[in-house]
Amino acid sequence: MKTQQLINVSEVKLTYTNKVKPSDRQKITCSRDAHKIFKEFWRLDIIEFVEEFRLLLLNRSNAVLGIIEISKGGISGTVTDIRLIFQAAIKGNASGIICAHNHPSGNLSPSESDIKITQKIKEAGNLMDIQLLDHLIITSEDEYFSMADNGHI
Repeated sequence: MKTQQLINVSEVKLTYTNKVKPSDRQKITCSRDAHKIFKEFWRLDIIEFVEEFRLLLLNRSNAVLGIIEISKGGISGTVTDIRLIFQAAIKGNASGIICAHNHPSGNLSPSESDIKITQKIKEAGNLMDIQLLDHLIITSEDEYFSMADNGHI
């Protein structure tokens, strides 16, 4: 007679804790609204030294559900893993997302890789019904570049 062996498998739990009442959530109506929120949560003491990639999670009404850091890199780049973006979006029950990353150089122009990753995020979002609404490039100055406003989305 065979003895049954217990299978060791890790349990995965998906949780999202919201501490903001729905009536108090900030709404995004334009790229400037998103830029303002990103800058509020960005580490301004390192914005000129380290490239970071962050994500705003939005509900159907474009109200902010949360913000999350996806990656932190070096002076000239950061690895943007699309799976981590959508892991956060699904975990946060987002219907839409807005991405942002900074250019430590202060140059607001998108690189070819910035444009390519934006298209990959958009395509992946289309498969999951999670809309990429914008991708911002920010610097230490109060200016920003919006991929949506400039026809890249």
